[in-house]
Amino acid sequence: MDEIILGHIVTPTETIENGWIGMRDGVIAAIGAGKPPAATRTTDATGSYILPGVVDGQTHAGSCRGLPGIESTTRSAIAGGITTIVDMPYDNPAPLNNQERLAAKIEAIETSAHCDVALYATVMPGQGIDDIAPLVEGGVVAFKISSFESSPTRFPRITADQTHAIFAALSGTDIPLGLHNEDQEMVRAGIAAARSAGREGIAAHSDSRPIAAELAASAAFLELGAASGAHAHLVHFSTARGFQLTEQYRALGHRATGETCVHYLVLDPQEHGPALGARMKVNPPIRPNARDGLWQEILDGRVAFVSSDHSSWPIDNKNAASIFDAGAGVPGLETLLPAFFTEAARRGLDAPRLTAAQLSERPARFFGLWPRKGALRIGADADIVIFTPGEHVWDSAHAHDALNWSPFDGHRFAGRVTKTYLRGDLAWDGSAIVNTPGRGAYVRRGDTCWFH
Repeated sequence: MDEIILGHIVTPTETIENGWIGMRDGVIAAIGAGKPPAATRTTDATGSYILPGVVDGQTHAGSCRGLPGIESTTRSAIAGGITTIVDMPYDNPAPLNNQERLAAKIEAIETSAHCDVALYATVMPGQGIDDIAPLVEGGVVAFKISSFESSPTRFPRITADQTHAIFAALSGTDIPLGLHNEDQEMVRAGIAAARSAGREGIAAHSDSRPIAAELAASAAFLELGAASGAHAHLVHFSTARGFQLTEQYRALGHRATGETCVHYLVLDPQEHGPALGARMKVNPPIRPNARDGLWQEILDGRVAFVSSDHSSWPIDNKNAASIFDAGAGVPGLETLLPAFFTEAARRGLDAPRLTAAQLSERPARFFGLWPRKGALRIGADADIVIFTPGEHVWDSAHAHDALNWSPFDGHRFAGRVTKTYLRGDLAWDGSAIVNTPGRGAYVRRGDTCWFH
């Protein structure tokens, strides 16, 4: 073996206490208990959990700095135990919606990325469907659109008739179409009502973008997907009801899924809003009293996977007198794994195995990256995380994302990432990034499918 790691090995079927995992030529070559085989190097992580590299199914590397943002985003990912990001198409100044922009983003990945990167693509208003098949051929893992317009050029609203056409074009493939799921008219009316009443703080944010707006947009989208026979995916449900709605469609034989994000599982505006304010503003909003229901949906198997929805916006984007003028989105790459693990452990759940399932295996299967990614199994890429238990207070001043702010500042996590390996090579040693830009690779969608 090139290297043996000793520790609690979390595989898809069991946790091997005081086991070992062996790497050779960038892949996992052996897993076992007892005496390990000979190796050039041995890393003794006894007492730590050896987890598969996280596959973060929703990041926004280029939302502020454009394609150069890939370097800092992937640097932060590696420090957080994330070995593959699935990056959204809404890059600044223009989204990934054609072959030319796909080629430019792949070039940026091959030049700048510290971790592996899979890609979403999108379709712009009025754009035909002719670009969809070449993008699928180019290896994109999914498409995303929005029912709410944050920007007419970078994050536009796609109408129902065009959504139906996109679904039709994807219906013969395994490619999901994701939706930012908020009804535009309801949200704009809700914001106007809140402002008219003089409600400008974080407590008004959820009310102004009501659950009904989230569910109405989701239901319309699910129905269009069902009519086309395509895979409809809701990219961030903030309440349990969304997953129950999706399950109704799936039970009828339609391809329907939803994900949630770690901030919905940990934060609550009633508890954290007074201190955080706009620092916890995301869309759809983090809802009061929603966490228990979302965790139950995870346990019931209705959540496809959990992501960070990392947004690479500087803190200046949050500095506004009104919550409605502050930008939405939060950084989250270095807190995804410890925040999820900590909250799962606090609830008395099997945190190591649930973390491996929701943050690695399930997103890898969803995006067609399995069996190369997503699990500690023989033959898979040696994407490995050592997560060491023990109280760790998060301080974003030490983050590697070039943003250095977080809604999780001061949170006491139940452990930290002490090593990250990317395809067998040490990339994070617990205190510094030790791989170089360009070590990450563009990862194309493979043959596996969520519904097979």
